[in-house]
Amino acid sequence: MKKILITTILIASAFSLRAQVTVNGELKSLINQSFGYFPKVKEVQNTVATAKEKVSLTELNRFPDITADASYAYVRPKIELPLNGDVFQFAPLHNFSGAVNATYALFDFGRLQANIERSKDDLKLAEHNVDYVKSQLAYQVANVYYNIVYLQKAVSIQDSVLSFLNENKKIVESQLQNGTALRIDLLNIQASIDNEENRKIDLKNSLQKQLNLLDYTTGTKQSNGSNFDFDINLTDAGSALGLAQTNNLDFVLAKDKIKQAQSDLAITKVADKPMIGLKAAAGVKNGYVPYVTDPRFNYLAGVSFTMPIYNGGKNKQQQKLQQNIIKQNEMAVESLSSTYKKDIEQALTDIITNLERIKNTRGQTDQAKAAQILATNRLKGGTGTNLEITNAGTNVQRAALTKLQYEYQLCLAKVELTRLMGYQYW
Repeated sequence: MKKILITTILIASAFSLRAQVTVNGELKSLINQSFGYFPKVKEVQNTVATAKEKVSLTELNRFPDITADASYAYVRPKIELPLNGDVFQFAPLHNFSGAVNATYALFDFGRLQANIERSKDDLKLAEHNVDYVKSQLAYQVANVYYNIVYLQKAVSIQDSVLSFLNENKKIVESQLQNGTALRIDLLNIQASIDNEENRKIDLKNSLQKQLNLLDYTTGTKQSNGSNFDFDINLTDAGSALGLAQTNNLDFVLAKDKIKQAQSDLAITKVADKPMIGLKAAAGVKNGYVPYVTDPRFNYLAGVSFTMPIYNGGKNKQQQKLQQNIIKQNEMAVESLSSTYKKDIEQALTDIITNLERIKNTRGQTDQAKAAQILATNRLKGGTGTNLEITNAGTNVQRAALTKLQYEYQLCLAKVELTRLMGYQYW
C-alpha cells in the first residue's frame, strides 16, 4: 500500500510539472532530432550496452565452472620391488590422465548477489547518464533556437531603422536640391546609415554562427521560430527545488553514486563470510596397482569450506572507507541542493524582473515612435533638422532593441528554470 501511495504521488508530481510548461512543436522536433544525430549521445548509449553486458557476466557466476584437463609424464627411475621372487612395478613409466572437473559455489552468504546489485547500479547510472547528456543537449538546442529568434528579430529592427533613415535621406536630398538643406545634413544621415549597416552585418554574422551551432547539434541549419513562445507557470523557490531534487539528472546521478557506494559497502561486509562449495571430477588415468600401466576410470566428489580468519584488519578498514565515501556523496547532494536553491532563486528573479522591464518599455516604445513621426513631419515641413531625425530614429531603435532583449532574457530565464526543475519538455 505504501509503494502504491508513493508511486501515485510521483505520477501526480510529474503530471503537475508537465502542465506547467508550454513548448512549440518545432523546438521539440529539433531536440529529438539532435538525440539521433549528436555523436555524444551515441557514445553514452554504448555505455548502457556495456553495463548490461557486465550485469549478464556477473549473473553467469550462478552457474558451475566445468573444465577438462589432460596430462602426460614420463617418470624415471622406474619404481619396482622384488616380491615373491618376481619384480613388481608400483608406478608406470608413462603416466597419463584425463578428467572433467566441476566446481560450484553452494553457499556464498550473499557475495554473488551483492556483486549483481553493484552491476545493476552501474547500469542504472549509465542509463541516467544518457538522460543527463540528452537534457544538456536539449538545453543547448533550446538556447541556440531562441538565440536565432532574437537575432532574426534584431535584424528586422535594423531593417526598419535603415528603411526609416533611407526615406529621410531622400527627403534631405530633395531639400538639398531646393536649397533648404545643407550638404553636411546629407553626409550626417549617410554616416548614420553606414553605422546601422555595420550593426546589421554584425547581427547577421552572429545569426550565421548560431545556425552553424544548430547544424552542429541537430544536423539542420533551418529554423522557423519567430516568437519567444517558451513558457512555464511560475512557482515558489521551495516547490521548484523539490521538483529539482526529484527530477533533475544532477540529483539523480548524485543519488546513484550514493547507491553505488552502499553496494560497495555491502560487498565489503560479506568479504569475511565463509564459502561452501561443491567439487567433482571424472576421468581416466593409469598408475593403479597392480596393473599400473592400464588406464582406469576414476571419479571424485566432495565439499569445500573456506573461512577467512585474519587479514590484518584490511576488511574493517575497507568498510570504514566505504562508509566515508557514502557520507561524502550524501554531503555532495546537500551541496547540490544549496547550489540549485540559489540558481532557482536567481532564475525566478530574472523572470520577474524582465516581466516588469517589458511592462515598462511599452510606454517608452510608444513615446519614441510618436517622437519619430513628429520629427519626420517637421523635416518634411522644413522646420526639423537632421539631428532630430537621427536622434528620433536612434531612440526608436534603442526602445525596440531594449524590449527585444528583455523578451529574450525572459525566455532564456524560463528555459533555465525548466532545466533546473528537471522537466524533460521534449
